[in-house]
Amino acid sequence: MKIRRYKTKYLTGYRAGIAYILLPVFLMSLLFVLPVAAAENSDTASDAERPKIGVVLGGGGARGAAHVGVLKILEDLHIPVDYIVGTSMGAIVAGLAATGMSSEEIRQAMITMDWNDVFDDEPPRADRSFRRKRDDDLYTFDAALGVHEGEIKAPLAAIRGQKFNLVLNRLTLPVSTVRDFDELTIPFRAVTTDLETGGEVVLDGGSLASSVRASMAVPAVFDPVEIDGRMLADGGMVNNVPVDVARAMGADIVIVVNVSSPLLTRDNIENSLDISGQLAGFLTLNVQQQLDTLGDSDVLITPQLGDIGSGSFDRVADAITAGETAAQGLRESLSRYSLSLAQYATHLEQRPQFRKQAPMIDFIRIINHSAVGDDIIADRISAQPGQPLDVKQLEADIGRVYGLEIFKTVNYEIVEEDGKNGLVITAQEKNWGPGYIQGGITAANDLEGVSSFRLGLVYTQTEINDLNGEWRTGLQLGDEPGIFTELYQPLDTLSRYFVSGKLIIASSNINEFDSDGNNISTNRMKAGGIELGVGREFGTWGEGRLGYRRATGEVEVKTGPPQPDYDVDIGEVYLRLLADKFDHPYFPREGYVSKVEYRTARESYGASSDYDQWLFGYSQAISWDKNTVVGTITGATTEDDNAPIEGLFELGGFLLISGLEEDQLSGQHTGLARLVYYRQLSDDGFLRIFKTYLGASLETGNAWQDADDISFDNMISAGSLFLGSDTPVGPLYIGYGVTDTDEKSAFLYLGPRFSF
Repeated sequence: MKIRRYKTKYLTGYRAGIAYILLPVFLMSLLFVLPVAAAENSDTASDAERPKIGVVLGGGGARGAAHVGVLKILEDLHIPVDYIVGTSMGAIVAGLAATGMSSEEIRQAMITMDWNDVFDDEPPRADRSFRRKRDDDLYTFDAALGVHEGEIKAPLAAIRGQKFNLVLNRLTLPVSTVRDFDELTIPFRAVTTDLETGGEVVLDGGSLASSVRASMAVPAVFDPVEIDGRMLADGGMVNNVPVDVARAMGADIVIVVNVSSPLLTRDNIENSLDISGQLAGFLTLNVQQQLDTLGDSDVLITPQLGDIGSGSFDRVADAITAGETAAQGLRESLSRYSLSLAQYATHLEQRPQFRKQAPMIDFIRIINHSAVGDDIIADRISAQPGQPLDVKQLEADIGRVYGLEIFKTVNYEIVEEDGKNGLVITAQEKNWGPGYIQGGITAANDLEGVSSFRLGLVYTQTEINDLNGEWRTGLQLGDEPGIFTELYQPLDTLSRYFVSGKLIIASSNINEFDSDGNNISTNRMKAGGIELGVGREFGTWGEGRLGYRRATGEVEVKTGPPQPDYDVDIGEVYLRLLADKFDHPYFPREGYVSKVEYRTARESYGASSDYDQWLFGYSQAISWDKNTVVGTITGATTEDDNAPIEGLFELGGFLLISGLEEDQLSGQHTGLARLVYYRQLSDDGFLRIFKTYLGASLETGNAWQDADDISFDNMISAGSLFLGSDTPVGPLYIGYGVTDTDEKSAFLYLGPRFSF
């Protein structure tokens, strides 16, 4: 023990000696170490001690893209953003920034987005159900009034936001399970308006995508968004530049970006669009009240946006540049709040970070606000529990559900429950359905007195049962009046198999012309009967159908040599295969349609005579830039040249040998080949509202009574020049056609022309 004590004392003394020797060295080193340590401590403490900065992004439609340029300068200057608040378009930019997206990522999303498509609620034609595609063969208007519980109703707004919802969901997917906006990368608030009370509603939690969508829901333009039982719309009506909201969050200093549209002077108010813009400006007069609260330490940025309007989404890149320029001009004022590179890096590291990979899905839930069964939706969704979410596939699946055209919106959310991620799909029934009334007009006029005119009215009742059966009744007035009622019933949740039945009473004109093209008689056939069918749909692009038609009636001569009326009896079985991949029914740019049909009429089926017929057709559209070419070949033939007058095929009119009158040719056989070219005209002014095309066609074909007469030598060649427009009442064509037999016709045609 003594040795141990001795040794301890000896070591202690030794250490003391060393300490005396090294003490001066240690004290001198502190002179260098302490400042470094102090600097490091100050970097760590600076985030807590410095004034908190809030960024306020105001509403202004497309002008709000300027916010992205401002955010870029704030990043370049290493200015920390502790809170971010937005209204309308400002809420969208602020919400994306709150997820952790950089200004460059937001810029790329803005400039690459197809804004025209995002704001178009019509599903891509490839997503529309085959049943709905066949509506294009009718001449009804796209717009439809709804019938709900016996009342006539209309949609709440022009844009329901289906595609925009999906875009916002995709962009905010990394934070989809965050329900408290204070837990985002940057604490965030969105300002909205309660449409029931007119009061301000500041959203601080829930679905980020739905919140920013609600903040920009301009009344009558976008559907309001229902959140927690409140109907919410654009926050610009109550607080377009929400400075007070940022201060309430805890901001000591606010950086405000005001992109509000200035009010027009009397001399600048020239049309209805100017008046609408002025009314929107009145709703944002609350801006000045907020700006008056700014102090010397705050920064107001007002980008010079010139003629960039709230709807100029084709100029978002220009708006972003304007925002960047405006912020650069205030660089000195902004630099007061810059951090050092080390401090800024520390600030960014302390923010919450979110992974960007697709979440694993543990369960799927369907919320179905409609009369159809849940399986109608669920069986069209490919996502499976236990697999990562495939966003692209999910959007395609939702597109097909929406393509049934019975839902106002079909949206999805990722939720977290008991530590598990769930995919929740919500399908909201159209509030103006499930019954719909549509009108329609089709007309043809050769501008020389020969014309046809038909006015139609159709009522369709959808969702009549779990499998989405529908009942449709139509009335047609004009030169070929008629009425029909039809039941269409899918037999499974994917609508692969179906049955249909139709009752119809109608009249049609059958014209006879001599070899010189003169109309020698006009016959009117009146008949009534039934049509039954059973079939198989192939996805959204095709259908095979087996059907039976039975009708009785009479034919009477309206003009021409007198002859007695005679009875007609129609009884036939048909088999039809139809494919439709056109991207547009009236002015297709790509895709094809094809048809093959076989008809067999027998006295045993109720026909007046036995005969067999074949019909076929194929059209292909190819486009480049604004140019399109559509090639078509069609034909029809009667096997033994023995079809009665009611079974003859007709040809003639615009694009069906232009220059001839409508249905001028008839016979047991017809054939037609044509090449149509059209170019979309400028997107400016009126032409931007209604897509308008300048086109020309080359056609050759004929109708023959006997198969032996079919020859290339007696084909009639024709061509046309036309101006076409896709109007709200249907495709409208005006032009001039001529044949190689010197028959000419100026024409005005309203109605679909590219369908079989």
